Amino acid sequence: MDAKNTTPRSRTAPFTKHKGIRHLFAAASYSLGGAKRLVGEAAFRHELIAFAVAMVAFVIAGASIFQYVAMAILFLLMMAFEAINTAIEEIVDRVSPEISEMGKHAKDLGSFACLCLILANATYAFYVVFLARHLG
Repeated sequence: MDAKNTTPRSRTAPFTKHKGIRHLFAAASYSLGGAKRLVGEAAFRHELIAFAVAMVAFVIAGASIFQYVAMAILFLLMMAFEAINTAIEEIVDRVSPEISEMGKHAKDLGSFACLCLILANATYAFYVVFLARHLG
């Protein structure tokens, strides 16, 4: 049983660590599970839509291959930060289901990290679509 929960933990077979190519496939399946979980977040779905809109705008603006690559890297970073933020929220909700100042701070800091990456993505997309042709 958990310290804060009276529900007994489920009994499962001992965890076996895979090696070699099996480890690669196991890691890929864990990552896929994380991606599926992240798609369940409304904020992430909004970010996906914004990325698609940015890519259409890049096509219309005639962006260079470097600009596409830079935007893709920024978007991957944003996905990573969103995943970490979601993990923080899940852990805080599990460890401290009651509202606490510390839990609020942890969630707020994760959210702020995501906001920073959203602003970086938006700023870069704005630059490529509206300013790049005029400034350089």
